[in-house]
Amino acid sequence: MSYTAEIPYGCYWSTPFTRWQGALAHLNAIEFAARVTRQELARRDLPAAIFDHGVMGFSVPQQHSFYGLPWLAGLAGASQIGGQVVMQACATGVRTLLAGVQEVDCGLSQVALTVTCDRTSNGPHLYYPNPRGPGGTGAHEDWVMDNFSCDPLGRHAMIDTAENVAQKHGITTAEQHEAVLLREAQYRAALADDSAFLKRFITLPFEVPDQSGRKLQATLSGDEGINFSTAEGLAKLKPVKPGGTITYGGQTHPADGNAGMIVATPERARELSRDPKIRIRLRGFGQARAPLAYMPEAPLPAAERALAQAGLTIGDIAAIKTHNPFAVNDVLFSRKFGVPLERVNNYGCSLVWGHPQAPMGTRSVIELIEELVLRGGGLGLFTGCAAGDTAMAVVLEIGGR
Repeated sequence: MSYTAEIPYGCYWSTPFTRWQGALAHLNAIEFAARVTRQELARRDLPAAIFDHGVMGFSVPQQHSFYGLPWLAGLAGASQIGGQVVMQACATGVRTLLAGVQEVDCGLSQVALTVTCDRTSNGPHLYYPNPRGPGGTGAHEDWVMDNFSCDPLGRHAMIDTAENVAQKHGITTAEQHEAVLLREAQYRAALADDSAFLKRFITLPFEVPDQSGRKLQATLSGDEGINFSTAEGLAKLKPVKPGGTITYGGQTHPADGNAGMIVATPERARELSRDPKIRIRLRGFGQARAPLAYMPEAPLPAAERALAQAGLTIGDIAAIKTHNPFAVNDVLFSRKFGVPLERVNNYGCSLVWGHPQAPMGTRSVIELIEELVLRGGGLGLFTGCAAGDTAMAVVLEIGGR
């Protein structure tokens, strides 16, 4: 199966990702995403008037986020469009892309703007009134910290899902650390030649505004807060949980950032593309849910469903990207699909450059596109898990016209 909507080549972008409480921690994620969208459209000579629909993906509430996509679009100069907000934790990026694709495929849009943004830093503290509570007191939660540490269905933390999978499949700490070292080496390829790969979709150096948006507060040369490990250093780390296998070195870090992507009809995609000879088609999407507290298993059936919808097998895929909040994810993926670890996540992944939730999947898909373009075309797969033991996957194809 192929979808009608296409991604115009080069009509996507990402900010650098910064470790939480870093250079982007002071910015409202939606206002910041709108600013970046406006700037990136201008760099591509794309007027905001081209859009007739929009989708915003985010997972951490920000002040005024009640107004959703219309607010973001208005700030970005596209005040003519409306659209929905999508929230599916780490799977939000692919879900947002699918929502834009569906809008085009059903004939309601010709050019849709999809933007994903999140700021895990300084997450909101929420209070839920309860008139029947003792003395009328309500309940409260720290949106980021409390939800990272407790799934309300099983009362377990995210790391518990990785430990459950490691135990079930016999994945050792040593295997996880080997995967970490490989992933960090792959990311170094993106930094080669003055970050040539990253500059294909990130504007570098990247200027960070102050909270008012009127002054320059910092300038980033790339992703902020990256760790480069050594085998010796990783070997010294103890598992986070007693008796477990997952160390702090074998998992990603929360981050901040945003990313955007345009989807359009084939005719409009060709007009908007930076290179009309390059065609980016969506071949299949998949979603899945693993058993409770086994989140790292979910990307496997999601990938299988995306491949099945596309009428393909893993052997047809030239490039693969995964969301890997834990190194366990990639070890399991490699085993189950029979794909060597080194064939997956060239140029980088969320295990290395961090996990700002919604934009994580969008950036992964962008990197997948650029890797395939450098290869001269072919088929690509992205798959990744999300809170609630769910996952989303997408298969796309880079070809000529």
